[in-house]
Amino acid sequence: MKIVLQRVSSADVKVDGKVCGKIDDGFLLLFGVGHDDTEDDCRRLGDKIINLRIFSDGNGKINRSLSDVDGGLLIVPQFTLYADCRHGNRPNFIQAGKPDKAERLFNYFTDYCRSKGKHVETGIFGADMKVSLVNDGPFTLILE
Repeated sequence: MKIVLQRVSSADVKVDGKVCGKIDDGFLLLFGVGHDDTEDDCRRLGDKIINLRIFSDGNGKINRSLSDVDGGLLIVPQFTLYADCRHGNRPNFIQAGKPDKAERLFNYFTDYCRSKGKHVETGIFGADMKVSLVNDGPFTLILE
């Protein structure tokens, strides 16, 4: 599983010109599934993300979590995180999980984050999406 996490002050995702997910302060997650990923990976990364202390406290130190700031999650499925560009000029996606597995784990991950009391918005699996964000910091992490 690969996740690109961006701390945002706002983010939204549109499909066919209509907003299908939107948050204010929180994390935009670009979410990719590989062949060997499991529900255990979803839970481990979900807990890690919810508890990451990357928001500033009253003293300007990066010391607060998503829960501390009552932040939201905008989770966007993105198989292209598994692109292999080492050979030639056309990426291959052989390492990306099959669509049925990827969609199942995407839904499991979003449901798991909701079960932890987080406000979760999502993109639409398999759709052509347009993502907009205001990266706060900028602060971007890659989690595997």
